[in-house]
Amino acid sequence: MKASDLEWASKLLAERWGSTKIVSRGRVHHASSLPGFLAELDGKPSGLLIYCIEAGECEIISLDSLSEGCGVGIALLQAVEDMAVSHACKRLWLITTNDNSHAIDYYQKRGFTLVAIHEGAVARARDLKPEIPTHDQEGVPIEDEWEFERQL
Repeated sequence: MKASDLEWASKLLAERWGSTKIVSRGRVHHASSLPGFLAELDGKPSGLLIYCIEAGECEIISLDSLSEGCGVGIALLQAVEDMAVSHACKRLWLITTNDNSHAIDYYQKRGFTLVAIHEGAVARARDLKPEIPTHDQEGVPIEDEWEFERQL
């Protein structure tokens, strides 16, 4: 991602995640300062994937597509997987929440396996990021972090 894309990416993250802070497994990620990939369709930004590499693993911090059904998410996942392999990462992983059935289905269709459910983790995450809602738009309580992975 180019430096000139940072303003757009920061705005998208704030709109989609409530801020540029994203919490996973008790850790605050300042997503606007992490590396990422930007997807474009017809010369316009259409998706964003932010990641973090540590200890031979690549965590997907956020994946957002503005053009569902056009292959944006798949292209971003392929880009991060290629990058992770080139950095000798052994695992590509991510966290989503129990209410996010769309993401749960999406990642399972793309070969990710549910490896852990961290019960009550979102309540602890709210201590670090109070803007995390207690319920989603359909009224489902947001309580648990679901951890998915794909071995590389």
